[in-house]
Amino acid sequence: MANHSRPIVLGEANRIELERLQRSPSVPAGVSRRAHVVLLLADKVFGAEVARMTGYTVVQVSRLRRRFVEEGIAGLGDKPRSGRPPSITARKRAQVVAKTLKPPGDGLTHWSSRELATEVGVSHSTVHRIWKAHDLQPHRVETFKFSTDPDAEEKIHDVVGLYLNPPANAVVLSVDEKTQIQALNRTQPILPLRPGLPARQTHDYQRNGLTSLYAALEVASGAIVGECSKRHTGADFLRFLNVLSRHYRKRSLHVILDNSSTHKTPEIQAWLEAHPRVHFHFTPTGASWLNMVEAWFSILTRKSVRRGSFDTVRALVKHIQRYIDRWNENPTPFVWTREPADIIKKAIRRTR
Repeated sequence: MANHSRPIVLGEANRIELERLQRSPSVPAGVSRRAHVVLLLADKVFGAEVARMTGYTVVQVSRLRRRFVEEGIAGLGDKPRSGRPPSITARKRAQVVAKTLKPPGDGLTHWSSRELATEVGVSHSTVHRIWKAHDLQPHRVETFKFSTDPDAEEKIHDVVGLYLNPPANAVVLSVDEKTQIQALNRTQPILPLRPGLPARQTHDYQRNGLTSLYAALEVASGAIVGECSKRHTGADFLRFLNVLSRHYRKRSLHVILDNSSTHKTPEIQAWLEAHPRVHFHFTPTGASWLNMVEAWFSILTRKSVRRGSFDTVRALVKHIQRYIDRWNENPTPFVWTREPADIIKKAIRRTR
């Protein structure tokens, strides 16, 4: 049978360019594959064999041969795809963005894609694509808080200085209380983890009382000294200070605290005068997150308390103490990395 296919004859420049297109990782995969087809055809490989080697059909190989003969290397590029052109105009996209940036009213706080789609007369998937293109996320909200403490800068330098450059021959403690930890007991036993199934618990529970945890994080080592209390009064805090004083005998203590009123009672002031080796350092008002023990409280909640089930407060207290003991077997110190100037820039609202 006669072969009526039009032969491909490559000049040196075309062959070099086709070989480059075939090898280059930056070239679209389709273009690279078509360049490979043309090189094979130029080397007198039959169309059926080229189709077998490249994954094209014989008809597609024939079309590529014709495109290259008629258009050259330019004919190997991707052709415009058929289909209906986009129906969303620039004006409509601008309307979606403008609406998104304004409160929806009617008792709503933010738009959903379906509610906005109904409002502007497009599909919710179109709204979603426009939001993605403009990096809009109405469903998300982040919190912020500025400190109005007139001594905020001084306190930030003081506390962060203790983290970054602790005094020699002294212990730096980050101290706070986690109040109102609930002893919750699920109304049905928790179903354990199984292959293909997560652990499961009922959504309802029984409240069996509260406890408060006083905790001191040793900044250098990450070790925790903790004690639970029924309340969180000045007297309870004073009792915990005595625990710390006995735990760190004859050592200077620098204690980082928030501005809770229980930390500043006359009894506490008298205790400090009687214990000159203990020094208090207060975080700025509204900036208790600067207290490093808050990070440990978050770990305690996530890993030990949140998914627990406790018949009594005593059971909860024992559970927390076991977690503290386990933590102290291999304590992990937290490493502070941010400089005071970076914190001041974001945490303090300056008035002009």
